[in-house]
Amino acid sequence: MADDRLAALTAAGVSIWLDDLSRGRLVSGGLRRLIDDKQVVGVTTNPTIFAAALAHGGVYTPQIQELARHRATVGAAVRQLLVVDVQEACELFRGVWEASDGVDGRVSLEVNPALAGDCEATVLEAVSLMRAVARPNLYVKIPATRASLPAITEALAQGIDINVTLIFSVERYREVMAAYLDGLERALDAGAPLPGVHSVASFFVSRVDAEVDKRLEEIGSDEALALRGMAGIANSRLAHQAFRETFTGSRWERLAAKGARVQRPLWASTGVKNPTYPDTMYVTELVVPGTVNTMPEATLDAFADHGLLSSADKGDAVTGRASEARAVIDAISATGVDLAEVFTALERAGVDRFTQSWAELHETVRRSMVAATE
Repeated sequence: MADDRLAALTAAGVSIWLDDLSRGRLVSGGLRRLIDDKQVVGVTTNPTIFAAALAHGGVYTPQIQELARHRATVGAAVRQLLVVDVQEACELFRGVWEASDGVDGRVSLEVNPALAGDCEATVLEAVSLMRAVARPNLYVKIPATRASLPAITEALAQGIDINVTLIFSVERYREVMAAYLDGLERALDAGAPLPGVHSVASFFVSRVDAEVDKRLEEIGSDEALALRGMAGIANSRLAHQAFRETFTGSRWERLAAKGARVQRPLWASTGVKNPTYPDTMYVTELVVPGTVNTMPEATLDAFADHGLLSSADKGDAVTGRASEARAVIDAISATGVDLAEVFTALERAGVDRFTQSWAELHETVRRSMVAATE
C-alpha cells in the first residue's frame, strides 16, 4: 500500500526528492533502498544537514584521519568530505538522471552561504563545486537573495545547473524566474545548447506558516486564529500561478523553440512543524504536475503510510485555485500581519541559519582533525 501511495504521487506528476544526505545513508544502503522502493528520484542537502551528519557520524572518521595526516586545511577537508558524499549520491542517481533526460536523478550541493552577497565569489564557488564533483547530475544551490540574482544568471549562462533556494515570496520568485530567463538568453546568445540547461526553484512552505502563525497568535482575534496553517499553502499556490504566467508568452516561446526547459517549481520545507496539523498537508495540498516535493524522510514515510491525493483531477490541488489563495493572503494581511516583513525576516533567518551551520560544520571538522592527530 505504501508503494501504491507513493506511486500515485509520482503518477500525478510530482517528483519525490529526499531532503537529507549523509554518508550513513550511503554506506548502509538506505538511500539505495529509497530509490528502489520509495519512488525517490533526487536528494537535496544544505549546511545544516551536513553539520548534523558530521557531528553524529563516526562513518566519516577514516577520511578525517586521512585528511589530518596529509595536513589538509579545515576548509579543504570540509570540501573533500562533502564532495565524496555528493559524488556517491550522484552515482546512485545516475540511472534516474539518464532515464529522465536530466530532469530528475539530481543531487544538490550548496555554495558557501556566507557568499550570498558577493556575485563574483558565488559564481567562482559554483564553478569550483562543479569541477570538484565532476558529475553531470549535480545541482549547485544558490540562495535567492536579491544580491545573488546576478550570480544565478551568470552561473546558468556558464552552463551550471542551479537549484535556487530560500525563496519565500511570490515577488522574489518572479525575480528568480526572470534571472533564469536572463541566463537562458545569455546562453543562447553564446551559442550554447539550451536543452542542457536545467534549474529548479525551491519555494519554502512550512517556514511561512511557522512565522505567520506566530504573528496571528500574537494578534489573537478570532479572525486571526482561524487563519493559522493557511499561509504556506496559499502562498505556494500563488507562486505556481506566477510560474504559469512566466512560462508563457513570446519571450518564453522563443526560448522554448530552441529547446529550453522550464525552471521547475520545487516545494521545500514540507515537513510539518506544528504537530496539530496533518503530517502530509504540504504534500497533498501542493500536488500539481511538473513539480518537485523535497521532503524529510518522516514526511515521506507519513505519506507512504496514509497520504491521500485530493479528489480533483489526478490529485491536482493547485491548478485553478489562485483566487482562493489570494483571498487567504488578503485575509491574513487584513488582520495586520505584514507579509512583506515576514518574507524578509524568513530570508534573513534562512541565510543566517545556513551560515551558522557552515561555521559549525567547520568547527566540527577542525575538532575531529585535531583528535585524529593526538
